[in-house]
This record gives sequence, C-alpha cells and structure tokens, in this order.
Amino acid sequence: MRAWQFEAEGKPISLNEIPEPSAGPGEVVIDVKASGLCHSDIMYMAIGASTMPFLPMTQGHENAGVISALGPEVTGWAVGDVVGVCSSGVRPPLGMFTPGGFADKLVASAPDLARVPAGLDLSLAALATDAGMTSYHAVIKAGGAAEGMKVGVIGYGGLGQIGTRAAVLKGAEVHIAEPKRDVWELATAAGVTGCVADADEWAGQSFDLVVDYAGFDTTQKAINAVRRGGTVVQVGLGKPTFTILTHTILGRTLIGSLGGTVADIEEVFDLLAAKEIEPVFTEIGFDEIGAGLERLKNNEVIGRLVARFGG
Repeated sequence: MRAWQFEAEGKPISLNEIPEPSAGPGEVVIDVKASGLCHSDIMYMAIGASTMPFLPMTQGHENAGVISALGPEVTGWAVGDVVGVCSSGVRPPLGMFTPGGFADKLVASAPDLARVPAGLDLSLAALATDAGMTSYHAVIKAGGAAEGMKVGVIGYGGLGQIGTRAAVLKGAEVHIAEPKRDVWELATAAGVTGCVADADEWAGQSFDLVVDYAGFDTTQKAINAVRRGGTVVQVGLGKPTFTILTHTILGRTLIGSLGGTVADIEEVFDLLAAKEIEPVFTEIGFDEIGAGLERLKNNEVIGRLVARFGG
C-alpha cells in the first residue's frame, strides 16, 4: 500500500510502498478516508528523529475512515463502522511513535476509536480528531472557559478557529490575536468580540484565560495579558523552546495541554454535526500530502488542510 513517510531529519516526506498492516489483539484495521495535515508533522520532521522509535515513520495523526478488519478481543465494533481515531489515547501517538494515517490503511487500538455520527463529512471527522480534540480540550477542559469569562485566543488557524467557537458557545467574551487580517471577518462571524494582530496589545487587560495555539514568541505575551489568578494554556508548538520572565508568572497559572480524549472528539463531532462549529478547511488529494506540508511550513494555509482519498 502507499504511505507518506518521514525518513530522516531535514529530508522531505517520502511516498513509499509498504506492506499492508494486520490487526493484533484489541486492534482494528481502518481503511483511511481522510487525514488532516498539522504543524506537528512539520515539527517532528525538523527535530523528531531522535524521539521516534523507528524510521521510516508513516505520519498522519488526524484520521477518519472505515473499519475493514477486527483483531481478536475487539468488542463493540464491526467491519464497516465509520470511526475517527484519538491520537492521544491507549496507543502511542499515531504518526509519531506508531504508524499513522498518511497511508491507505492504519492500525488503531479499539479504545481509541470515536464513532462518527451518520452524515458527518469525513474531512470534518478527521480534523476533529486532532485540531478539534486538542483545541476543544485546551479551552474547555483545561482552561475552563465559561459564561462571563474574558478569553483570549492566540492564533486563528486550524486549532484556534475551533477553540474560539467552543468558548463563544460557552458564553465567554472571546478575543483573538492573529496577524492574518484576512481571517478577522471569519472570527467576527464566529462570535468574537475583538481582533488584534499581536497579543502584545492585550498587555494589562486582565483576561481570565488566554489559550496560545501558536507557540512562537507568544507565551510571554499571553502571561502579560492575564490577570492575577488567571490562566494561560499552552498548546502551540511553533518553536521548540521559549523564555518567560520569572516574576510575570507569579500569581498566574501556566499549563500545557496535549491532545484530549475520545469523549472530547465525540463532543466535537456533535457540535460539527449540528453546525454549531463550522471550521474552514481545504481538501487535497493523497498525492498532494507532501506539497501540502510545504504549504503549511510556508504559512500559506487558512484553516486546515485535509487529504481525502480511498473512495
């Protein structure tokens, strides 16, 4: 079968032919129908060789498809079920520590499966398993966004657009910091109160919560924006390291949020199916995954890229 694989640091992702996988105990084989592209893919291509258990590694951690085979001891699932896969569950993360979904088929652990509601577009289902899960968990579960809170979201991209809307739906007053002014209209339509190009403009404005989906030079700016007793949730991995001024964190909370749960994914599925969240995304073909990652790397994407293939 076909698979896009990371082979070595500094080398572009490669399209290879590899053997088809089989399901072991507690596992299923999924015919992949949609797989989202993520900045994390680029980060691991830059610095991930030392952390991956083997190379080449089939990438792709944002996946939806149809179960085509069941391993022993799998209950509650059947061949033909349409599922998304949680990338931060029982199985080590897909596309980073176990083979992912930039391939015709992937193997997943049954406890990591999220049931896709009838009628939900599979591109939306795929992006919900990471962009949806990660952004939703960060702002709602880790950050506790609620009615009456003043919430800042740094980065209105693939994750930020979903996290922003989730906070709006909870009744929060939501502001975004996003240098791409051409997405401000989308943010306003999603219920955002205010838009700025740089989170520096929020300094001293007493936000209750700021969620940083960017992770470039933004963490300090987030800390500067929250009140004493407020919280910054770090999600973005734009840079592998960052520095903060020690005294600015005193009286504030900085936490990291990584991934989420199957329950988070299914909650996002329901919001997508009800059209309460309508993220911007662009579909590409399987053969365009390599070029799509370059577009992400060059900051040429609005919203999310999702590869659709396999019928």
